[in-house]
Amino acid sequence: MYAPSMALAWIDGHLDLASLAVEGRDVLQPTDGIEGCISMPDLAASAVRVVLGTIFTAPVDHRSDHGACRYIDAESAHAAGLLQLQVYQQLEGRGHLRMQHEGLDVPDADEPLALVLLMEGADPIRDAADVAIWRSHGLRIVGLTWANGTRYAGGNSSGGGLSDAGRDLVEALDESGILHDASHCSDAALDDLLSHAKGSIVATHSNSRVVLGTENQRHLSDDHARAILARDGVIGLNLFTKFLARDRRATIDDCVSHVLHFCELAGNRRQVALGSDFDGGFGPGDLPVDLDHPRKLGALAEALAEAGFSEEDMAAFAHGNWLRVLS
Repeated sequence: MYAPSMALAWIDGHLDLASLAVEGRDVLQPTDGIEGCISMPDLAASAVRVVLGTIFTAPVDHRSDHGACRYIDAESAHAAGLLQLQVYQQLEGRGHLRMQHEGLDVPDADEPLALVLLMEGADPIRDAADVAIWRSHGLRIVGLTWANGTRYAGGNSSGGGLSDAGRDLVEALDESGILHDASHCSDAALDDLLSHAKGSIVATHSNSRVVLGTENQRHLSDDHARAILARDGVIGLNLFTKFLARDRRATIDDCVSHVLHFCELAGNRRQVALGSDFDGGFGPGDLPVDLDHPRKLGALAEALAEAGFSEEDMAAFAHGNWLRVLS
């Protein structure tokens, strides 16, 4: 039987670390494990060595106030994005993490956390001309939209495809070598993205529509999953319980079911990874049973081993698959 070990390094494909900070969390202090499970000490206590750290923004709507992550136009979106970028720069300046502007090195346990910059919702990029500036700041992956859509693309709740500005942005992202994140795209937007993008496409934190038994566009259809996988993309497993199972709290077995389904679609075990979304608008109580903190990822490794993953397969899921696409 596979024995979980801290020696197994993990890359987490989706963490909203900066948005937690600007919304008031002291990310330099351990969490209470009730309201949240993500901070720099919590990550240091786990085997996670690299995170795809987001700049997450969303438009103000009737359900939200003017919080630090919310915006009303392109300029306020840009300002909100820069505020979160400063969080990462300050953490790097104090030696807590190291931003990876090119390639990817997985640090040892005694080295600072490595961070790859991911933008969730592209409105902080004011126009295609802004892409080169953001790339110089270290931006490596961009998701055009969030649930309610952006001026670039329809979201999983709003529907709609790419706008003209969105198609221009896709071209600029390709020219800068920035990866595309399909998570939160509406079906129409993802169809457009697959048609227009020349660069690699990943889904940093998306689960299977078929396994969940839903038509909700937040989750990947088999056709879209196959299209991403056919382009050598990677799909990251989201640990939000409602995205793993319906009408109950998810278990680790539910996580395994989504992973195995995507592996079957891929025809290999080299294109599925972790994109936890820990604390992404929900707390530990909305994570799977026995998987409510990043230090418990060994339980997921053990379950995958019991489902037939070899040591090589497990290393690929934990870090190798993200490492390949980001290198």
